[in-house]
Amino acid sequence: MTAPVCTSASAAAAPARQTLPHPRLAPAGTSLYPSFASYVRARHPALLRTARSLTANPSDAEDLLQTALAKTYVAWERIEDHRALDGYVRRALLNTRTSQWRRRRVDEFACDELPEPEPRPGADDPAERQALRDAMWRAILRLPARQRAMVVLRYYEDLSEAQTAELLGVSVGTVKSAVSRALGKLREDPELGLAR
Repeated sequence: MTAPVCTSASAAAAPARQTLPHPRLAPAGTSLYPSFASYVRARHPALLRTARSLTANPSDAEDLLQTALAKTYVAWERIEDHRALDGYVRRALLNTRTSQWRRRRVDEFACDELPEPEPRPGADDPAERQALRDAMWRAILRLPARQRAMVVLRYYEDLSEAQTAELLGVSVGTVKSAVSRALGKLREDPELGLAR
């Protein structure tokens, strides 16, 4: 690249033209092209309808229109016929949407019926749940009264060990040991083994 020898002579010889900074370097909230701002104000509703026809989600349509308008803004000086701006923006909308669609991974497929999850054996069957609940209560009723009270307070009433001890007037250690023995008996209960 060669530098001019005489900068004042080359500046005088060059035709005077206005140099605008790149549109991306414009201060936030300002437009280098007032005609662009007036175009967007006038045509925004119609262009948004076009964007909504390309997407199912209104928020995606607004994002799509903003992207297309940003592309139009960058190319504003290159657009020769401003009467054809709607066509340019619509083409930008369509190209942007096509690019988004191509990049998207398809994880969902349309189908006539919603697929049902595979049922877990006995987990979702109300009769099985009720049978297990009944078997659990019968096993709890076979526990000694003190252990039964502690298990019910700890696991059905959801009290802490300290609260259970205070309510029954015993120490926390007594609650821990009694509940541990009761859970051992419940694990060994033959009726609960069959229900599981």
